Amino acid sequence: MQKITPFLWFDNQAEEAANLYVSLFPNSRIKNSNRYTEEGAEVSGQSAGSVMAVSFELDGQEFSAINGGPMFKFTEAVSFVVSCKDQAEVDHFWNGLTAEGGAESQCGWLKDKFGLSWQIIPEQMNKMMSDPDPVKAGRVMAAMLKMKKIDIAKLEEAYNQA
Repeated sequence: MQKITPFLWFDNQAEEAANLYVSLFPNSRIKNSNRYTEEGAEVSGQSAGSVMAVSFELDGQEFSAINGGPMFKFTEAVSFVVSCKDQAEVDHFWNGLTAEGGAESQCGWLKDKFGLSWQIIPEQMNKMMSDPDPVKAGRVMAAMLKMKKIDIAKLEEAYNQA
């Protein structure tokens, strides 16, 4: 069992969110879910029998989610970083997480349709941005700042300019 598990608070979409995330990440699964009892429903304002909490894994990382009601919302202060090996993987996660009401932001950031923030970042970007040559790293930074979804070819072009 992992020591620290991210715990996500949803109004009433925990199961829907878990199913979306599991569909996008390899080696993922719903582990279990439990439902509100009459007593829990009375306290929470949720319907008896509706999903209370969902435990799931995304590529082996454990997560928990609860349908706790509308009083707490996600903010950009917390996000999940997804390290991608190539443009196809960037596109897969970007398109899947922005679908059906998600929103693109800047520099590889997005919000999914539930309001949760994600950073879809190619592994190559961090390597290029931490190059000891400040001119190369600066060109990559300047290129990245103009992007919403990260375009690896454009970053490499900026990096390799003569």
